[in-house]
Amino acid sequence: MTETRKPIVVVGSVTMDMVTRTPQIPRVGQTVIGTSFSTTPGGKGANQAVAAARLGYPVQFLGMVGDDVFGPELLENLSSAGVNTSAMITAPGSSGLAPIFLSESGQNAIVVVPGANGKVDSAYVDKHVDVIRNAGMVLCQLELPMATIDYTLALCAQFDVPVMLDPAPAAALSDPVWKQVAWFTPNETEAAFYLDDASHPETVAAALLARGLPGVVLKRGAEGAYVVASGKAGWVQPFAVNAIDTVAAGDCFNGAFAVALLEGKDPWAAARFACAASAISVTRHGAQASMPTRDDLYAFLADRGETI
Repeated sequence: MTETRKPIVVVGSVTMDMVTRTPQIPRVGQTVIGTSFSTTPGGKGANQAVAAARLGYPVQFLGMVGDDVFGPELLENLSSAGVNTSAMITAPGSSGLAPIFLSESGQNAIVVVPGANGKVDSAYVDKHVDVIRNAGMVLCQLELPMATIDYTLALCAQFDVPVMLDPAPAAALSDPVWKQVAWFTPNETEAAFYLDDASHPETVAAALLARGLPGVVLKRGAEGAYVVASGKAGWVQPFAVNAIDTVAAGDCFNGAFAVALLEGKDPWAAARFACAASAISVTRHGAQASMPTRDDLYAFLADRGETI
């Protein structure tokens, strides 16, 4: 592998996660006593960028941080993971913030405050059109303004650059989007937003393909992933691990899946590669801090007598 590879370009969010660990996630109106509090860099876009960069693939990020106390730390964290941040800017006001409640069982509840992420607009993207034109793949999520996502996807379609869209948090999509995305990667909750019934993956995938998508990956947590592309469909089995923190597991999957696809793996092998990466991530605390390196991933597979 050489650095002549076309980079993964992430057009997305970067936030500071503010994590409260607690025996259980409080119900509405309930007060519980937390056990610890910490801050750790996150944001779905930044998480996916770090996931791919930690695996040794070139990654460039398009996005913004605020001029608050968190901005420099967020930029440094991306850079130290190997992400190219040269196109990022610091906007007046707060950085993106994400208060997170994490239960002892590993489940989480998250509130995202956009901050500087809400200022990433089409004019900013347009200034970096060459970055998008030269991408091997563009990764998007839905934590930026929808108009920015629509504009980015239209540019990618114009330049024939494949897009992986993680519809998180789930939101209504304009009609052109369904035909501009190469890979659509919802989890079960997100899939349910777009369909009346998301309980049967085979039916869900067929319904999503009918909207014009060429490739769908349904991320199903402990069930694994259901992958449909090029007229073929099949389950990719998960790896059994002791999960302690599921924050950013889906982001880890997306970053690793993009890396594997760009390195020439077929979609099912790429999804297995991504399942291994995300399995490692849930055994560690934090969002970006949980992302495995390539050596971590190969050691994990070797321990299980598997190569991908």
